[in-house]
Amino acid sequence: MASWKTICRVDDIPVQGARRVARAQGPAVALFRTADDHVFALLDHCPHKGGPLSQGIVFGHSVACPLHNWTIGLDDGQARAPDQGCAVRFTVQVEDGQVSLDADELSTLATRMAAA
Repeated sequence: MASWKTICRVDDIPVQGARRVARAQGPAVALFRTADDHVFALLDHCPHKGGPLSQGIVFGHSVACPLHNWTIGLDDGQARAPDQGCAVRFTVQVEDGQVSLDADELSTLATRMAAA
């Protein structure tokens, strides 16, 4: 069973934008909010060249990396064809307008990567 860490309110994430969540180790996590108010979380690190996905353009349920315009699916972290690769995805819970992330994932996923 997941242990949830409350991060922010949904309204704290810009519509079709992102908010960065710093961690004690490893790169930050990017929270994304789509136009239809879905919230997703990916490592703020493009699988191509490590670009900051939080600075990309959110459209539909995807984000365009600001460095080389790779399209990354917010729901699965997968790069869209013809590109290949996958951004690390984090489990999100939204309850009563509060956004929470799985505390175990925050402390373990991709923590050995250099922080940007």
